[in-house]
Amino acid sequence: MIKKLLCLAFLLLTFSYAQEKVFVVERENSALSIIEDGKVNGQITDLKDFNHAVVKFRDRDGYVITRDGYVIKFDPITNKKLKEYKTSRSAIGFVIGENYVAVANYDNDTVEILSRDLEPIQTIKTDSKNVGIKIYNHYLVFAAMDNDEVWVMKDTAHGGYKPNFKVHKIIKDAGKLPFDAMINQNLYVVGFFNSTTVGVLDLMTMDYKKVSLANLGKKGRVLKVPHFGFWSISKGKFFIPAVGVQKVHVFDHDFNSIKSIDTEGMPVFTSLSPNKKYLCVTYSGKKFPVIEIVDTQSLKIIKRMEFDGKVLHIRWSKEKPVLYVSVNDTSKVEAVSTKSWKTEKSYDVPKPSGIFIF
Repeated sequence: MIKKLLCLAFLLLTFSYAQEKVFVVERENSALSIIEDGKVNGQITDLKDFNHAVVKFRDRDGYVITRDGYVIKFDPITNKKLKEYKTSRSAIGFVIGENYVAVANYDNDTVEILSRDLEPIQTIKTDSKNVGIKIYNHYLVFAAMDNDEVWVMKDTAHGGYKPNFKVHKIIKDAGKLPFDAMINQNLYVVGFFNSTTVGVLDLMTMDYKKVSLANLGKKGRVLKVPHFGFWSISKGKFFIPAVGVQKVHVFDHDFNSIKSIDTEGMPVFTSLSPNKKYLCVTYSGKKFPVIEIVDTQSLKIIKRMEFDGKVLHIRWSKEKPVLYVSVNDTSKVEAVSTKSWKTEKSYDVPKPSGIFIF
């Protein structure tokens, strides 16, 4: 009987926390706004320089990295800031392992390994800005931006309580000026700012190849560097935003070119809906207020939307037929119905940028 009651209590607790919470970066206020139960429902404040803040979750922990090199741990259930640790003068990306947090620093030329409670464990010196950090089994993979390299570090503790990373492989001349990466199963895919290729590393064999980007077109002035992401991978396709070109490149999982989709602007984000039916593309420059929706079967643009300010981020709801759109200039997050493609609700959030769902 006691065992049944404990199981019931656990299920009720789990259910009570099951509804998604939306955390929105307030770019100029060093704060996270919280959208919950159909309204803006509080803030987490005192979160340092939020110009390029990124939020991630693992288990019941929330973490954020800031432009000025802080990693901050918070409780996404109670909305309380728990701890902060400064890893560098400028941090650009991070990943959360089972027993560690790894931070790729932009200004310090290091990758820092911390415990889940933000205690320092290890400093990996790279002599470069570091980007595109990902986890694969007991490997940590990232790109050394200044050195045109891809680094593979192996945890010699094999997932133990305290990781210990050693160099497993460094790929030289990977491509000119890597800027971001994505990972799908055993494939680490890195993009380059000054190369007409993407790099593909098979983490099972450690074989590396460069794949040409077909139909590049004329390169224009890049105002905002494209972002890769895990959400740009469907069952049969990779969607890769072109650098300085008004296209999204589509490849199959063997990296055969399928198509290059002509877009209205130079893409920044390509984000797949949870059911993988739609791809949302955002732009920079004059096309900042525009987003386009691509049907992932026909690979055609089926909807164009324009907002009354710069769109800095978008995020598909995991529970509802909604696309959240961060409109920075007019200080709002719009909830767009994915059935009608019309705004069904607008939330007042001061100067919003990144949108993250717990």
